[in-house]
Amino acid sequence: MEIVIADKSHSKYASLICDTIEESAKVRGTGIAKRTPEYIITKLENNNAVIALDGDKFAGFCYIEAWGHGKFVANSGLIVHPDYRNVGLAKKIKKVIFDYTRKKYPDAKIFGITTGLAVMKINYDLGYRPVTFSELTDDPAFWKGCQTCKNYDILTRTDRKMCLCTGMLYDPDEKKNPKEEIHEHPYNRKVLQRLKNIKQSIFLKNKKS
Repeated sequence: MEIVIADKSHSKYASLICDTIEESAKVRGTGIAKRTPEYIITKLENNNAVIALDGDKFAGFCYIEAWGHGKFVANSGLIVHPDYRNVGLAKKIKKVIFDYTRKKYPDAKIFGITTGLAVMKINYDLGYRPVTFSELTDDPAFWKGCQTCKNYDILTRTDRKMCLCTGMLYDPDEKKNPKEEIHEHPYNRKVLQRLKNIKQSIFLKNKKS
């Protein structure tokens, strides 16, 4: 198994990547922004993605998106093929693309929004912290990507202030000087799960009323 910076030679996996992302969302019953093969190919051609391969077999993927003229960067579309799940591959992929992103965009804030508890935990271990949506990019192009998510009505109802997704942010400025580093709360799996459950309870209750 190897995880490499993707390029145009990996374009043959674009459709499979999109299908794997969509099928995973259906199984989990979560909302997710849809990707097209054409969009994935642009990420491959611009070296803005990493891909995990077992020989010639697709195993996993994640790509980089830049927003607000490079002030904010997201590691998006993290997916592991069903044949390679539950062996820690997602964490390895996220670490590779996180390190790659920090080299490519050293001054950018790295953020993500997700409903997945496992991804929240991986992000937290990398140094992300849970934040409000107001601390994320205000680039309209990013939020437009949420339109294909089944929970988009929640986002619009709250004036883009919150949704079932949890926003998480890595700010390099908070890590440069340990003496000035913000003290982080001891978030763990139970705390993240409680946060997720509270948000689901609030929004589902409002949707029924």
